[in-house]
Amino acid sequence: MQKAWRERNPPARIKAAYQALELNNDCATAYVLLAEEEATTIVDAERLFKQALKAGETIYKRSQQCQHQSPQHEAQLRRDTNVLVYIKRRLAMCARKLGRIREAVKIMRDLMKECPPLTMLNIHENLLESLLELQAYADVQAVLAKYDDISLPKSAAICYTAALLKTRTVSDKFSPETASRRGLSTAEINAVEAIHRAVEFNPHVPKYLLEMKSLILPPEHILKRGDSEAIAYAFFHLQHWKRIEGALNLLQCTWEGTFRMIPYPLEKGHLFYPYPSCTETADRELLPPFHHVSVYPKKEIPFFIHFTAGLCSSTAMIAFLTHQFPEIMGVFAKAVSMISRTCVEYL
Repeated sequence: MQKAWRERNPPARIKAAYQALELNNDCATAYVLLAEEEATTIVDAERLFKQALKAGETIYKRSQQCQHQSPQHEAQLRRDTNVLVYIKRRLAMCARKLGRIREAVKIMRDLMKECPPLTMLNIHENLLESLLELQAYADVQAVLAKYDDISLPKSAAICYTAALLKTRTVSDKFSPETASRRGLSTAEINAVEAIHRAVEFNPHVPKYLLEMKSLILPPEHILKRGDSEAIAYAFFHLQHWKRIEGALNLLQCTWEGTFRMIPYPLEKGHLFYPYPSCTETADRELLPPFHHVSVYPKKEIPFFIHFTAGLCSSTAMIAFLTHQFPEIMGVFAKAVSMISRTCVEYL
């Protein structure tokens, strides 16, 4: 299997996986490779992942019995644990795609209980999407209460789901005209602040949710706070925003106000670390060439800043010329004053 993972040619990888199964029928990683690269349907992939699970559980139990014998055995147990978690997560995603959402939710919940440190796999984000599909908003809020913590890394799924839940309580009755007359209620203020928070984290998402930009298939890898993450989030979550009446209307009315709240220049952040300028370059590598990569919205510079900059530049230029060419500038100043006096007398 080490040879299979190193191969760049897919047929060679599949061939090596079959050779591994000939040597050991309990090779879980061989079934994983076949499920991901040879299976043509989700049903076929699920069948192979179930075989991988059976083999992985056998190997895991064997590793558990020998874990304290040496550092090598402990490393083997960690590896077998990671393989088992990966297989279970893939089975959960297969169940989700095949419409067995409750089964997928159960697998994900069990995984989060068994292996709580494995947050880097983002199983909780898969769980959020599945619970939204079931419209189990109380369960979604419970997951957010655990993972939307200041000490944990954020994502578009967490920030925008939190905004969606707060928007859900007020969106059906929200009207921009009414809000401008009477002001925003406490619940509406909370919803708007949640939208501003989400937009500051990833400013590219609203254009996809509001269908101002066309969606494409999400890339295999995504970059947090980048256009690739926005595409992946909108691809899987747009239906949940559409399901809640008025949610997209409230988002449309409020999301652009985020950029008036963030301090200028844009390198400064408000609720999160400053938006990294390197995301555009990375997204161009992750996304297909035909896709127009979304960039951070440029904040318009106020007129008085332009005016002040022009006035200071003009003053500095006049001072420099006066210092270098005092006689010529004296004549020029007299001519300007005479023309100005003549114009005033004429008026």
